[in-house]
Amino acid sequence: MKLFILAVGHKMPSWISTGFEEYTKRMPAELRIELREIKPEQRSTGRSAQSVMAAERVRIEAALPRQAKLIMLDERGHDWTTVQLADALPRWQRDGLDVAFIIGGADGLDPELKARADMLLRLSSLTLPHGMVRVLLAEQLYRAWSITQNHPYHRA
Repeated sequence: MKLFILAVGHKMPSWISTGFEEYTKRMPAELRIELREIKPEQRSTGRSAQSVMAAERVRIEAALPRQAKLIMLDERGHDWTTVQLADALPRWQRDGLDVAFIIGGADGLDPELKARADMLLRLSSLTLPHGMVRVLLAEQLYRAWSITQNHPYHRA
């Protein structure tokens, strides 16, 4: 199984890339994380958030892996604990599908795209910078895997 992170946004600061890479390199071969950056839509005056999200939806859909479970990050999504995420990893592996986590742009995700989600997940109740979200998500995936392995990284 592969874990995909599709994130609207590119040209991240080096500390974001370094942090993200630190956790992805720790993942085992059977749970590799692949980042797919989606170019954000140009925002201009007079352009509605809906039209920006719709344009980004097209780009996200083009980058989606085939037959993957779609988990979209959304402020109104399920508020899971790390242990709940750890419980889900083996289930997803048994399902035999890749899992794609989608991080929207500044305006969020298009409602039409969210309707396709297998799950909406809230990573935090805090408002986080988009680059930070990819680092935090990669860390939580690594921590969740470490729980499934009784690895000392996660100490409950």
